[in-house]
Amino acid sequence: MSPVQVRGEVLSLRRVGAYTALTMVAPGIAEQSRPGHFVALAVGGDDTSMLLRRAFSIFRVQERGVYGGTVEIVFAPHGRGTRWMTGLRPHDPVDIVGPLGRSFALPREPVTATLVGGGYGSAPLFALGDQLRQRGCRVDFVLGAATEDRIFGVLEAKRMSTTVAITTEDGSLGERGRVSDALPALLERTGSPVVYACGPMGMLQAVTEIAEAAGAHSQCAVEESMACGIGVCMTCVLPVVGDDGLTRMVRSCTEGPVFRGDRVRWADIGTVPADCVGAPEQAGAH
Repeated sequence: MSPVQVRGEVLSLRRVGAYTALTMVAPGIAEQSRPGHFVALAVGGDDTSMLLRRAFSIFRVQERGVYGGTVEIVFAPHGRGTRWMTGLRPHDPVDIVGPLGRSFALPREPVTATLVGGGYGSAPLFALGDQLRQRGCRVDFVLGAATEDRIFGVLEAKRMSTTVAITTEDGSLGERGRVSDALPALLERTGSPVVYACGPMGMLQAVTEIAEAAGAHSQCAVEESMACGIGVCMTCVLPVVGDDGLTRMVRSCTEGPVFRGDRVRWADIGTVPADCVGAPEQAGAH
């Protein structure tokens, strides 16, 4: 995979509950994209003071179309950059770099796979679900969010999965609670050996722990803030245990965003653990 920078073009924007879905013509990116990859967009226009790109998981791609390959992302308008994006119109130019990062690893044999998404973090799981189905895998979904309008992809999930469990913290859709409340019973019922997850860090930690308790392998796409997307700025580092058992601060944008859940030191995210390779010496240590 060789990331490219392209001068793309907005094809459409649409509201999806609390979120916005943006489809862009992005030749060269759509053709190389795999589930779990992301793109980085320049925001604010040519004269903006917003220098840093914004990173977004890829929801889906079409390799060929009337206008060329297209890439669709889903986002929530929070800060200046994403609010600017909601004002884009069809045919507006957009500067895109992608596909970036490491994608989900697919099982070699047909298995039962459980896909867990929180909010619009579920976006990359649907392309994954399609590929799993093509490999003969059974797919089960667990989708969760705080409220009904923040659940994303229910119809997509129902289209490709055997079962879909939905949780909302306020009980406005599905069961009241979190995905971590619904996941243990599902894994016990299906015996799924692999769990794929994308969503907030707290959710990923809980999913990893539940998967481990059930004897399942987990792959988690993290939602660390990524300022450059290409491994230069080091703002998206998190502590991950390597094959040699040593912890290193690795970059979510290049070594991730997909990691083995049992390798991420979830409780230490935001810190540099004292036993991490290259960690500064503690005061008084000899």
